[in-house]
Amino acid sequence: MTNAGICGQRARVAIVVFVPLAAPMAYLAVAQDRPGPAVDLAAGWVGFADDGIVSEGLVGGAARWYLLPRVSVGPEIVYIHGTNHSHFVATGNVTWDLIAPTNGRPRAVTPFLVAGGGVFQTREHFFNGTYTSSEGAFTVGGGVRALAADRVTLGVEVRAGWEAHIRINGLIGVQLWR
Repeated sequence: MTNAGICGQRARVAIVVFVPLAAPMAYLAVAQDRPGPAVDLAAGWVGFADDGIVSEGLVGGAARWYLLPRVSVGPEIVYIHGTNHSHFVATGNVTWDLIAPTNGRPRAVTPFLVAGGGVFQTREHFFNGTYTSSEGAFTVGGGVRALAADRVTLGVEVRAGWEAHIRINGLIGVQLWR
């Protein structure tokens, strides 16, 4: 057998042995780069398009589970209070961090984009009773989160969505574990 044949055979054996051993390690390396789940609380302002801008306050919360180091998914609920009415919004969101984390930890400042879809429920109070309506909803926008402590972030975001509105709110987030 020639040297080229022996080298080729040894290379094939090395590949056959190396691939099954390396594949699980590659998965672990990717998993280590993924941040742990996070919970965000939000408070801010919503402006609805009407004959002008109708201003209302909002409070809400969201959870994020990272599928990839920069892509997370999770639910969000928001309560909006207005005069003689209120809104409840429930969406499923996809968030894309524009800057990747390092070693599973968020960067000092992380800009992000977010999009979500779900349901928008309005409850109006009239003299003769309460009227409730629901419709499909979506939001799209972005913001920035800054690391305030080991697992705590502060941020701001701006979104537009349907029912036609613009939303500006502050965020406080907690990374649950790494």
